[in-house]
Amino acid sequence: MCVSEARTTIPRIGFRFRTHYPYGGVMNRMTDGITNYGALPGSIYDQPPEESEAVFVPPEFAGSFSTDSKYPTSRDSSSPNSGAHDSAATPTMSESLAQRKRDMVARCTEEAKRAGKKLLFGMTTSLALQSVPIPADCDLDSAKLHTVSSVKSKRFRTRHAPLQTHIWKHAAKAANVEMNQHVFALDLFHVWAQLAPYVSFESLIVLGDAVITATSKQPVLAKDRDAAAIYQDLVKFVEQFTRFRGRPSCVRALPLISPGADSPKESEERLSLVAHGIPQPVANYVVPDAAFASGAPITLDLAWPEFKVAVEYDGDHHRTSKTQWRRDQEKRGMLVGRRWLVFIATAASIANEDTRAEFAFNVARALASRGAVFEFHVVAMSLEELAQSLL
Repeated sequence: MCVSEARTTIPRIGFRFRTHYPYGGVMNRMTDGITNYGALPGSIYDQPPEESEAVFVPPEFAGSFSTDSKYPTSRDSSSPNSGAHDSAATPTMSESLAQRKRDMVARCTEEAKRAGKKLLFGMTTSLALQSVPIPADCDLDSAKLHTVSSVKSKRFRTRHAPLQTHIWKHAAKAANVEMNQHVFALDLFHVWAQLAPYVSFESLIVLGDAVITATSKQPVLAKDRDAAAIYQDLVKFVEQFTRFRGRPSCVRALPLISPGADSPKESEERLSLVAHGIPQPVANYVVPDAAFASGAPITLDLAWPEFKVAVEYDGDHHRTSKTQWRRDQEKRGMLVGRRWLVFIATAASIANEDTRAEFAFNVARALASRGAVFEFHVVAMSLEELAQSLL
């Protein structure tokens, strides 16, 4: 790993970490290597001491972790082994999206019946109807119901407050989705293109990841295509439709879209790492010959299989759900036994430039220690610069 000196402004990257345990407790520690972002002995994901078994520590990282860390125990009220119930757990993203979809279908159906005609919905409304996360920085009002027509003469005219009409001339060529006899959702490729002028460049890339994932998970949309094939079709879509507002941003975003991402936060973490010069990881990597006790395959959010280094993004439900916590323990214990180095990212890891740089440095050091050669940027490249370098 080479550290880029091309930039003159270098933020201080310290090695003092204040780590919050998922079930209570705080640890302060000084290290000179990989931090407790990794699921290794001394990290926040180990079993409480009285339940621990021997765990393999890769020799190149032996000594990088303190052995006197405070662990949550079964006596802690916030421990995963306490009396807390999963019913109080934070909803998963898929649960939240499913509820939003149900609510949106009901609203759209009511408006279509009020209008006395079938309605095609696009923009953020189509995202909600098809269980795709809506970008937080979108300039459109996602509380409104956005209808779409291919030409002005066919535009649905109304003064009813919840409805906002849009013209999308390519709508007639779109493979729109029938939600019910009253409600149709615009093709997700078209929605991605529609929203390009209304979101940041990073959000456009993240939304591209999400559109591919949502398409691949719905058989009626996937049509026997895997995520990689769907991505190629997205590229062809942009090539085919040469004139629409926001197309230049879509063209620049395509090389940075990664098929297989399971959540926007995973996409944000991936982009942060790549912007620091770290090689592109494999998203949603299936670990060979590794499975849960249930038989389900073990996957990694972001992985560099050649070097056995990975990043897992943990949302709040990993902290609040006992079932998820135990599943994480089983998974990461098995990975450590197979000599994987697993780093745990949270919302705090991508909260600002300093935390992104700090997390990226630790991942970069692990990759370099295992033979990866690349130029690490202490100051991240902008995504626009990165995209331009890939064209």
